[in-house]
Amino acid sequence: MLFPKSTNADYHGAPLAAWFLVLAGVLTLVPGCIHYFLPDGGAGVIAGIDLTNRGDTIIALFSWYGAMQIPQGLAQIIVGLMYRTLTPLFLALLLVERALTTYDGFFWKGAVSGHHPPEHYASIAAVVLGGIFFALSLRPAGNR
Repeated sequence: MLFPKSTNADYHGAPLAAWFLVLAGVLTLVPGCIHYFLPDGGAGVIAGIDLTNRGDTIIALFSWYGAMQIPQGLAQIIVGLMYRTLTPLFLALLLVERALTTYDGFFWKGAVSGHHPPEHYASIAAVVLGGIFFALSLRPAGNR
């Protein structure tokens, strides 16, 4: 069976945290489709990256990243809707991913160019909101 029985009845965190995970899944799935299906993966038309040097490699990397984002977004949506007991784990993974993206974009390899595509700023918001909803996902229902 592809989808086992739902575990939602065993979830004791805030339902809003699970719905945030669904939203995060949609906000992962949509860019994944953009990166995978747009001719330039969004590198030029959205991120504003100059594709004159090694544009083929940049586009291939965007497509590869999109191929990872699509199943990740689908998994987040499925967990938020059907397997809410996994919501804290998936929100923790979201926090790790977005924190690493934020650090890279502003302080490490991605910061070298000084260019900040929209994703860099979205990652900051995802860390803040993800942290709030992660905490809510861990709180028992009686402590709200």
